[in-house]
Amino acid sequence: MSGGKVQITNVKVDLVEWKSDPWKTGVGQTFGDTQTLGVVTVETDEEISGHAFLGSSRMGAQHFVPSLIEFIKPRLLGKNPQNIGQIWWDLWKQNRSVSTYVIGAIDICLWDINGKIAGQPIHRLLGTSKESVPAYSSTAFHETKEEYAEEAIHFKELGWRAHKIHPHGDPEYDIEISQAVRRAVGDDTKLMLDSMWAYRYEDSLRVGRAIEDLNYYWYEDPLVEEDIYNYVKLHSKLDIPIMSTEYAPGRYYGMTQWITQYATDILRGDVAVTGGITPLVRLGHLAEGFNMQCEIHHGGNSLNNVANLHVTMAIPNCEFYEVFPCTGANQFGLVEDITVDSHGLVYAPTGPGLGYEIDWELIHRERIGVAE
Repeated sequence: MSGGKVQITNVKVDLVEWKSDPWKTGVGQTFGDTQTLGVVTVETDEEISGHAFLGSSRMGAQHFVPSLIEFIKPRLLGKNPQNIGQIWWDLWKQNRSVSTYVIGAIDICLWDINGKIAGQPIHRLLGTSKESVPAYSSTAFHETKEEYAEEAIHFKELGWRAHKIHPHGDPEYDIEISQAVRRAVGDDTKLMLDSMWAYRYEDSLRVGRAIEDLNYYWYEDPLVEEDIYNYVKLHSKLDIPIMSTEYAPGRYYGMTQWITQYATDILRGDVAVTGGITPLVRLGHLAEGFNMQCEIHHGGNSLNNVANLHVTMAIPNCEFYEVFPCTGANQFGLVEDITVDSHGLVYAPTGPGLGYEIDWELIHRERIGVAE
C-alpha cells in the first residue's frame, strides 16, 4: 500500500444461481429450491477488495440489488473504506428505501477490507473475547413429534450441547413436540423453543408455562415483534428467559424500550437483519451494559454467518452459534464452511478479514449476471 488515503473505486454484485433442496419451517415459510445469491464486492484503489453475500435461501439477491446500485453505490464511490462508522451512519439514513440486508452487506465488505489492511481477523479489530463457542442445532419443519425427537438425538450423539425447535405453530401440538424432544434427549441437553411469532398472548402463556416445566433454556419469538404490550405481560408471568427483538422495529435504535419496559430477557440480531457488523456489535454492547445476553441469529447465507461468528467472538455475552437449519441446507458459496467439532464447538476465524475463502470457481460457473 502507498500509505495514502484508500478510496472506494467500484461496487459490484455477481449474481449466482443457488440450487438446494426445498425445505420449510412451521409457520409456513419456504426456503431453498432455486434462489439467486449476490456476491458483493467493494473495490479500492489499493487493490484490496472486501466481499459479502447478499440474499438468503428464502429471498434471493434480485430483491435487493437494484436499490444497492441505485441508492447506495453512488454514496460509496470515492469514500475511504476505513471510515466505517461514518459510512454506516450515512447508509442507515437510507433505510426507508434500502433493506438492512443491503446496508449489512456493504458494512461487512468494509470490515473485510479493514481486516485485510491490518492483516488480522475482524474479531481482533473488534476486541476478541473468546476463541470458541458451542453451536446449537436449529430445526426446520418436521411432520411429527417423533421426527423432531430423532433429530435431537442425532445431534446429541454428535456431541452438540444445545438444540432449538421450530415447531408447527399449533400451541397444543407444539407442547407435545417439546415434551417428546425432552424425553428423547434427557435432562443434560439445553433445549430452546422458537415459535416464530405464531401465537396470541393466551397461547403464548400456555406454551411458555409448559416448556418452563420441561426446563427449556429460552423461549423465542412467541409473539409478533410489534406486540411489546403483550411481551411485557408475558414476561411478568413467566420465569423462563424470553428472547425477542430479532426483527423489532427500529433494529438497534428500537432496543431501548424492550429493555426499559422489561419486555425481553435476551436481545437478538444478526448482520443481515440488524444491518451489519457495526450495529450488531453495538447491540451486543448495549445488552452487556444491562448485564443481558445478546444471542446472534443465523445470517441466511454462509458468509453472513462468518460475519456473525466474528461478532460472537468479539462480545462476551453471546453464548452460542446457531446452525439453521441443522441439516446444513443454508451452506453455499465457500470453499470450506463453518464446521462444528466433536465437542459441539465452533472456533474463531484466523485469517485476515472475514478469513473464509469464497469458492470463486463455483461462483463463476453458476454466475447468471453482474450488476454494477
